[in-house]
Amino acid sequence: MSLNNSSTYEVFAIRYASLSNRKASENFIGGDPHETGSDLDYYVWLARSAARTFVIDTGFDAAVGERRGRKIMTPPEEGLKRLGVDAAAVKDVVITHLHYDHVGNFGLFPAATFHLQDDEMAYATGRHMAQKFFSQAYEVDEVVAMVREVYRGRVRFHDGDAELAPGFSLHRVAGHTKGLQVVRVRTRVGWIVLASDATHLYANMNETRPFPIVYDVPRMVEGYRRLRELADAPELIVPGHDPLVMRRYPAPSADLQGVVARLDQKPSS
Repeated sequence: MSLNNSSTYEVFAIRYASLSNRKASENFIGGDPHETGSDLDYYVWLARSAARTFVIDTGFDAAVGERRGRKIMTPPEEGLKRLGVDAAAVKDVVITHLHYDHVGNFGLFPAATFHLQDDEMAYATGRHMAQKFFSQAYEVDEVVAMVREVYRGRVRFHDGDAELAPGFSLHRVAGHTKGLQVVRVRTRVGWIVLASDATHLYANMNETRPFPIVYDVPRMVEGYRRLRELADAPELIVPGHDPLVMRRYPAPSADLQGVVARLDQKPSS
């Protein structure tokens, strides 16, 4: 597509890793451990217009993936390269939250400003991290490294909703973590929402069955309503880890089948 409108974006999900054999109890609060749960896919996202390019989240690196039992399929920087984007040249990276699978690899973006919520940094460096229940999804070295980027002047903090460019905005939803933010993007099919971990799976939101890694369950459930407010239609909400994303959206080209899904169109049901 020719990008001739600076406030309308192409949007892509790059699947960089996967995790199989999940139990329902690992994906849903109250899930029966004898039920079969959905596997998880891991994504980073790209939104670009004629004027701006945004990368949303940066994934995890090979060492962290191996230690945590996650299989890397296509490193995020390779997926971006195959879409014509050089990670080293990207100017803006949104970090939806500081969990290991969303903030690893940020060193691959030396020219970028990192966009992060105040509440997320406060949460990731505050009292709750003394409890494993809250800290287990963080990598302390990555959190400390991001603090160093604050001192270098490379982190732009946001306190709630913020428009970064026409057609591209951030919205604090919280719930999963204290400072989780989602991304609203104007596309040729209307406003879509990259939900990140505001809903890991379609079923978390559609069936009101929250994911068990959570800071505030009521805020997480309220976040489902907020996602629907932000998107032009419920089907234009893209969950953060659902393998169905790769089935509901087509690849931008045959050689990217199974690696990249193009999100700026209505998904199949």
